[in-house]
Amino acid sequence: MNQKLRKETVAVHGGSRKDDAFGAINEPIYMTSNYRIPTDGTPVDWSGIHSNIYCRNRNVNQMVLQDKLCALTGAEDCAIFASGVAALAAVFTTMLNSGDHAIVSEVCYSATNLLFREYLPKKYGVEVTLLDTTDTEAVRAAIRPNTKLIHVETPGNPTTGISDLDAIAEIAHAAGAKLSVDATFAGPICVYPLKHGADLEVHSMTKYINGHGDSLGGCVMGKTELIDQIKELAMVNYGGILSPFNAWLIARGLVTVPLRMKQHSAVALAVAEYLETCPAVRFVWYPGLKSHPQHERAVKLMNGQYSGMISFDIKGDEKTHQKFLDSLHLVTHAVSLGDVESLIVYYDKNSDKLPHYPAIYQEGFYRFSVGLEDAEDVIDDLRQALESCGLL
Repeated sequence: MNQKLRKETVAVHGGSRKDDAFGAINEPIYMTSNYRIPTDGTPVDWSGIHSNIYCRNRNVNQMVLQDKLCALTGAEDCAIFASGVAALAAVFTTMLNSGDHAIVSEVCYSATNLLFREYLPKKYGVEVTLLDTTDTEAVRAAIRPNTKLIHVETPGNPTTGISDLDAIAEIAHAAGAKLSVDATFAGPICVYPLKHGADLEVHSMTKYINGHGDSLGGCVMGKTELIDQIKELAMVNYGGILSPFNAWLIARGLVTVPLRMKQHSAVALAVAEYLETCPAVRFVWYPGLKSHPQHERAVKLMNGQYSGMISFDIKGDEKTHQKFLDSLHLVTHAVSLGDVESLIVYYDKNSDKLPHYPAIYQEGFYRFSVGLEDAEDVIDDLRQALESCGLL
């Protein structure tokens, strides 16, 4: 693929394979668990990751999706998993051994939080420091002689905090550690972590990469040397492999990522600007707003598109917050994000996650995944729900 092509073109054509058997324009779904073993005496590695022997090791639809992601992001290689959590666990268990130290975003996806607070320290003897990675000096101060991995989320889930990837990459590499970045909140277009010094870029493909709410999936991108280690340990031997059908679904969704992220970002910015001026709203954080605490950092990292994720809160008690959710017609109360339709979820003040978030979040808040609808329609739905609560 010609690297001079624009990302919209690369998303359509990158990684595609011609169907020489029947001439189909779209890649077929290769629903097979096995592939024919050569009979010409060629040595065969039954657990190898570089040939088609068994679908857990590698399959054609997985290869197409990997190649598409690499073409779009500039990554050297990619490993595909059955979920975002499987991809994260693959990174952590490949990069860390018993006695190693990891520095991790205190604001992070719940499964990441649980892995580093409970399972990795208690079951596998990994030392962990959880901190606010938007504070670069705090990251620097946490380095130990046995630090092997720094893991950050940018934007952070769910607060949208932005870490300084370039600076943290320098800190990690000076200490002989690797930097992994979960960029799920940005998708593969709004932030390019590998271009800012990250060694590994992780996504839950369930979200923006697939974008249609009909498939789970996860991916890890980086240099082949690291990705091969992850494939050999976690993909082949843990078995969290993505099925050919799901790989095909996600590759189909990936084609429209540049167009979708442009719309997600435009609609989210308009919605965030409305919320910022609404008297019923207690606070709003969106990286595209000048009021966001890391807005200048987001400007440098996010290429003028700030994704579709907003966090905000309204005034009122718990009943008011629940009534607001119940009064929404267009926006759906659901836990995922990155879908074509707008989704919202509420973290009440009793959530055990809130003490780890910035102070303004600790009274409760909404995580809002803005979809592809017209901005005015989304704003109208929010407005009428606020009116139903007596807040306007």
